[in-house]
Amino acid sequence: MINVSVIIAIYNRKEELYELLKSLSLQTDPNFEVVIVDDGSLLDLRPTVNLFAEKLDIKFFRKDNSGPGLSRNYGARRVTSANDENHWLVFVDSDVIVEKDYIANIKSNVITSECDAFGGADKAHKGFNLMQKAISYSMTSVFTTGGIRGSKKAVSRFQPRSFNMGVRKSAFDKVGGFSEMRIGEDPDLSMTLWENGFKTAFFDDIGVYHKRRVDFGKFSKQVYQFGCARPILNQRHPEYVKISFAFPTLFLLGYILGFIEYFILDKGFLLTMYGLYTFLIFFHALYKTRNISVASMAIISTYIQMFSYGYGFLKSWFLLNILRMKPEDAFPRHFHKI
Repeated sequence: MINVSVIIAIYNRKEELYELLKSLSLQTDPNFEVVIVDDGSLLDLRPTVNLFAEKLDIKFFRKDNSGPGLSRNYGARRVTSANDENHWLVFVDSDVIVEKDYIANIKSNVITSECDAFGGADKAHKGFNLMQKAISYSMTSVFTTGGIRGSKKAVSRFQPRSFNMGVRKSAFDKVGGFSEMRIGEDPDLSMTLWENGFKTAFFDDIGVYHKRRVDFGKFSKQVYQFGCARPILNQRHPEYVKISFAFPTLFLLGYILGFIEYFILDKGFLLTMYGLYTFLIFFHALYKTRNISVASMAIISTYIQMFSYGYGFLKSWFLLNILRMKPEDAFPRHFHKI
């Protein structure tokens, strides 16, 4: 028998929690529990949770703010443990919606797969607004992130992300769960699992609809933090460093050099290449979304993603490798002191 505990770490996001719990309440397989950890929200989330008390096997806990990783660990310690190899912890972000066969597909996959952790795709729901669809495109496209959040074909070794991530409880307990990192804690866990001999997998049929940020300013801040986290992860897990991690920084520097080339050398080769890339993004997004407004906004979200991530990566790399700062000193807000 496969036992599933869905763990949701949440801060405020009351309306999104309702939508997530509603989608969980409609599952074709109702045999799972839900553990909600309120990470010091300023809003009262209990009334929202109580709406589903009779529809879901649900537990609610409230604690002081510590960031998502440690809050997920808190929830993992409070599941109804079956104490066997068939107990799976499933982590989802509060801003996702799952399809009605999500739990059933998880169970059917883990029976046939020799994995200890898994993840699924990151999709845009037809009900999302134009900006959410554009941001979803820029985060999942093969021409932006290499498609690592949308397809197992995009990577040779999949790193599950905590918006849609499952881990065998015995493996999770062995590695100690998520680390003290507030940002980048999910790839950190994936690589820690690899280092301890555990296997990860991508399941095609457990994609979630991920709302993400609803404006470009918040999106820029989010991907900037992702960029800052990557050099920290490279230090923690040097065996898994890839040159592709630096591509957004090279993209940013190339764009700056393009303007220098144009105004000083009176040549426009680099800017022409960026122009061609812009057309590529537009027409690919138009093909994928069938919406010219989304395709137009995808250009903006793509450049925001590349520039913000690239700047965060460059700043973090400089602080860690040139100034030789410790990660917790360079980015104290990226860590929680245990």
